[in-house]
Amino acid sequence: MECNSSTCPSGCYKDSDSGVGQERQSASENGRCDLDLYANSHVCIKCKVNETIAATHPAVASGGGDGSRFCADCFRGNLFGKFRFAVTSNAMISPSDNVLIAFSGGSSSRVALQFVHEMQHKAQKNFEASRDKSLPVFGVGVAYIDESANFTVPSDDFDRAMDEMKLIVSNLAPPVKQFYIVPIESIYSSDTGAGRHRLMELMDAVPDVTGKEDLLEHLRMLSLQKIAVDNGYTKLVLGTCTSRIACHVLEATVKGEGYSLAADIQYVDARWKIPVVLPLRDCISQDLNMLCSLDSLKMVETFQQPRCGINGLISSFVKLLQEENPSRESTIVRTAGKLKPFSFNKILEDDDCNVHSASQRRQKKYNLKPSESLPPESFCSICHSPLKNSDTTSSNSIGNDEASVGIFAETCSSCQYQILPREPSSLESFHSLLPQQMIYLAKNSSFYKHKSLRDQIQDCLLSDSEDGT
Repeated sequence: MECNSSTCPSGCYKDSDSGVGQERQSASENGRCDLDLYANSHVCIKCKVNETIAATHPAVASGGGDGSRFCADCFRGNLFGKFRFAVTSNAMISPSDNVLIAFSGGSSSRVALQFVHEMQHKAQKNFEASRDKSLPVFGVGVAYIDESANFTVPSDDFDRAMDEMKLIVSNLAPPVKQFYIVPIESIYSSDTGAGRHRLMELMDAVPDVTGKEDLLEHLRMLSLQKIAVDNGYTKLVLGTCTSRIACHVLEATVKGEGYSLAADIQYVDARWKIPVVLPLRDCISQDLNMLCSLDSLKMVETFQQPRCGINGLISSFVKLLQEENPSRESTIVRTAGKLKPFSFNKILEDDDCNVHSASQRRQKKYNLKPSESLPPESFCSICHSPLKNSDTTSSNSIGNDEASVGIFAETCSSCQYQILPREPSSLESFHSLLPQQMIYLAKNSSFYKHKSLRDQIQDCLLSDSEDGT
């Protein structure tokens, strides 16, 4: 009997009569050769037939990503598969939804627009082919937030970029998609001139460079929420990808936002009135850039200023890490993904079982159990991030002004040190520069509600000097 061991003292492994040992050794060596062949050649590891993108489009694959592993067709299928799995397993889009896509002109938002469009186009074809017309086709809108109020942009270049964006949206196949171009200062009022003046005063009141960037990002989210609410949209789609989330993980860690970090990196964020979804959470920026090049998806330069301060340092650091090891960004996101999500990091169940039947089956398959009933979270009055009890600032440390105490008593450490004025006496002036939408969110926080309730029953409460007898 063959023992298939090279150290066998009987020498049966070298028995030339049976030849079984040699055949097994040869088969093992051939297997290793096949693996080496796929690793070192330009053959797609999925279909094992076509050449990789690195072989057929070397210039496209020069930026890294999966170009050295997949052919063009398998690469597209793999990337769209990540998007589709995120959408279906997290109930991001249902037939009854009206979806607003945040479009910046970059590769991430361009791919998000293309993939959502492909889903809508397929749903439209299925609707037209069905007899009962039971499932409607979800609507899609596109929004661009104009932030040119914060930096100088030549008007001709800006108008040309907006025309290119309009052309991108209008060239998509039906159903027609509404395109909104909204200045960020319109969050104050319809009067653009007055809004721009107040926005500039607000940004000048922020002492920290990183704080200015963070505040502008918060205002951008409020602007998107306002567009969605005013026009009847039910979901807000962001093109945030793995690369951007990896930067945010390190940024939040450095700024002391560890408690709220889990809220920002999930597939779903329903703390807002219009839930925010991230269908490209599992895709890296190199792959998104590659897809845009392969499929000639037009991108538009929108004159965004380079990141600076802490955010700029972290972006440069993560880019360097990714160049040294292409899996660094994914590793950072997977590590942060082990944090326990909040109760609002899921889509609330709909009463219409037909609408979410497919997503419910997928959630059951992957054991995505709904969170137990939890008390409502307290949110930062500036950035709307969830707070723990120790983050709540006492009213004595804020100041004696009632409006300022009501708005700024619950503020995360990052906003306290990077956005709020250093002098407590300046809080009232800073409060007057905030948009009403931010003040409304702050006034609906748990602290402000508890304070209002305490004021109503103040006459019935015992003072500290009374013994209660």
